Formats: sequence, C-alpha cells, structure tokens
Amino acid sequence: QLQLVESGGGLVQPGGSLRLSCTVSGFTLDDYAIGWFRQAPGKEREGVSCVSSSGTWTNYKHSGRFTISRDNAKNTVYLQMWRLKPEDTAVYYCAATPYPKVCTSAPTTGRYDYWGQGTQVTVSS
Repeated sequence: QLQLVESGGGLVQPGGSLRLSCTVSGFTLDDYAIGWFRQAPGKEREGVSCVSSSGTWTNYKHSGRFTISRDNAKNTVYLQMWRLKPEDTAVYYCAATPYPKVCTSAPTTGRYDYWGQGTQVTVSS
C-alpha cells in the first residue's frame, strides 16, 4: 500500500522558516516523482516544487525561498521554506507519480496518483 505522510507544518511569523517532510512507504523514491502542492482557502491547488525519480528538481515558483530535496535512505522528501510570507499560508500536500517527465512540465494535480493528507502552514504575526 502506497502512503505519503506530511509533517512539519505549523504557525510561523513572517520572515521565518519551516521544513516540511513527506515520508513515503510502499514504494521507493527511485521509481516515483514527488511533487509539493499547496492550497489556500478558496483557491485552487497549485504546484510548488517537484523532484523526479532521478533526483532532478524543479521549483515552479518562489525560486530562492523554497528548496526541495530528498533522502532516499529515509524515504523522505523535504520542502525547505525561508522568508515566509502571509500569502504562503495554505495546506501543503505531497504527491507521487511514476510519470517520468512530470517535473519538466507544468504542475498538474491529475498526473499524480497518490496524495498525502496535507499539513497546515500558517504565516502570521
């Protein structure tokens, strides 16, 4: 059974940082790409970052503030976020897909087969 579990969310002040984790089970990161998405209240889910099964990564936005990385030994993908802003407030999700070129194309939720339950990030003073 394939599972993804996000953690690391919370309340942070503007300008602060957080590191989100996505721990997977039932498959290996060598076989699946992992994408980070977020969804703010009343808005569509949007792609944030992606790491392919080969380890190459793409930031769809927020370049310079967000970095994706992975630790295959821990079956975990991280999203490090710096200089957070109130507009970064959202539920953050990780998702997995075996589609090999997903990270080189526009982030599309329909290309991902498996999703975590999400973790809330709130940026507020």
